Amino acid sequence: IKRLIPFNDDQYMSLDYATVRNLELVENATGGHTNTLFSVMNRCSTAAGSRRLRQNLLRPYSRKEPIERRLSGVAELVRNRDLAHDIRETLRGCPDLERLTGRLGIGKINPRQMSNIAQALGTAERAVQVLESAHSPHLEGMRSGLPQTSELRTKLETALVEEPPLSAVKGDIFRRGYSQQLDDLNDSIRDARTYIASLQAKERERTGITSLKVGFNKVFGYYIEVTKANSSVVPEEYIRKQTLVNAERYITPELKEKEELIVSAEEKIFKLEADLFEQLLSQVAGHIDQLLLTAQLLAALDLVAGLGELAVQQGYTRPEIDTSRALTIDAGRHPVIETVLPSGSFVANDVDLHAEKVRIAILTGPNMSGKSTYLRQIGLLTIMAQMGSFVPAESARIGLADRVFTRVGASDNLAGGQSTFLVEMVETANILHNATDRSLVLLDEVGRGTSTFDGLSVAWAVVEHINEHNQCRTVFATHYHELTSMSALYEPVHNFQVTVKRWEDRIVFMHQISPGGCDDSYGVDVARLAGLPRKVVTRARQVLRLLESGKFNRSELGRNLYVERVQPTLFDAPPSEIEEEIKKLDIDSMTPIDALNLLRDLQGRLK
Repeated sequence: IKRLIPFNDDQYMSLDYATVRNLELVENATGGHTNTLFSVMNRCSTAAGSRRLRQNLLRPYSRKEPIERRLSGVAELVRNRDLAHDIRETLRGCPDLERLTGRLGIGKINPRQMSNIAQALGTAERAVQVLESAHSPHLEGMRSGLPQTSELRTKLETALVEEPPLSAVKGDIFRRGYSQQLDDLNDSIRDARTYIASLQAKERERTGITSLKVGFNKVFGYYIEVTKANSSVVPEEYIRKQTLVNAERYITPELKEKEELIVSAEEKIFKLEADLFEQLLSQVAGHIDQLLLTAQLLAALDLVAGLGELAVQQGYTRPEIDTSRALTIDAGRHPVIETVLPSGSFVANDVDLHAEKVRIAILTGPNMSGKSTYLRQIGLLTIMAQMGSFVPAESARIGLADRVFTRVGASDNLAGGQSTFLVEMVETANILHNATDRSLVLLDEVGRGTSTFDGLSVAWAVVEHINEHNQCRTVFATHYHELTSMSALYEPVHNFQVTVKRWEDRIVFMHQISPGGCDDSYGVDVARLAGLPRKVVTRARQVLRLLESGKFNRSELGRNLYVERVQPTLFDAPPSEIEEEIKKLDIDSMTPIDALNLLRDLQGRLK
């Protein structure tokens, strides 16, 4: 940490915990990291670039200038694929300079990590050369902003060996020529090391013991090891040093002398190299400001290159950013769901919100038709655009939002004493207290966790409050079809529906948003699709008709239910006697002739 500066909240969009969770920006509903916006967008080549992407997803910009600046860089890389390829190849495998600089700052860095700093600086120098052909303000600014660090890189490469060790206390850190004193110490034990290196071959030839070995360990030092089978031919000058199960270890006066020389010199070498490394660390730490700036710019370059790659691979479009309170998206797609579905099968939808005209959209439609997907899609595209990314749409005009609020999904906090409905109300209260006229509010099924009249009353009052006080762009998805009448009372409120088609006795979800309200949630049909038993679905339809006819009251309850139960229906006939017989058949034990005879019998009975 070099300095503390105030965090300017006006520069960034604020996303609360509920919005980050509901939109699954960095974690999915189960706490994992697959099928999140981050996982879909991450095309970065480095860890630092991925961290920058995550930070920007959680704190998008709220000012036009930085958004347009980044968009200019993404647009250039979308057009200039050669430049995009060169940048990504240059950054590929670049060490994490941001983390390395952090370790340098606290003095917890080893020789190999110090060498990685030099490697990262080399990457930065190559990036400057690659960016010579860039013309967008964003990429030109990075090229001119990257510090000149060639002198520091040269110093590190001159000092450190090609593959430095992980520890600074065991030597082998510095190249020859870096320190004369270190070179002299190494020279003083060169002959001793040469002697020991050649000793095994010499002793094997002299003694005729082909299995003789020369080794070293930290406890006993250097030794000559001979198997017990050859102990009778061991030379007299060998001095026994250690006995093993199948071998004896020896020392000679000359080997002992060389060992003492090497050990004494190595202690001095290790101490000197550790001191030299501390000095080098102190010198490099004086360039921390330059290193941090280089790391940040490399991460930003990796991020914009990843966004360009994403835009090309997924067919994204550059959004138009302005300071109005409009939100217009043509053929928008959910960036995560479209990657899960087969290519081209996602149904695109438009959004057209204007704070002055269509400020609140009441969205009705059946379960599973795509209301929640549509809501999340609007929030995700807004966040992507305001972090400087292209978006999955044919075109998009994004009026800057200061915040995105979402109330989507059902969850509880039993340990904290909060039911599903209470959690829903807490999140809704947060939105009503904090949303401004520049916010984007996405509400899904407000009021569903209580009785019908209570829930409808709360939902109605929430819409009125947003219209009169918050006056922000809002999409309100609901099963309370009574809310569609609000469009006749309030000019900024407009109705939209998710279209559904009936085919025979089934429903087909079109996943298409169109103007108008829907007066049927098709809940029984969805229950059938979910696999509820046929009798339950049939009974649900009977009760539904009673409710809709107004006959479902306490005085007539039992009689009406009984009448409905015994009367056959046109579309939901109970299973016939023949169907029941077929269900009980043991097909595996029937012969073909038995099956044919049975089929003939059934046909005759039906005729």
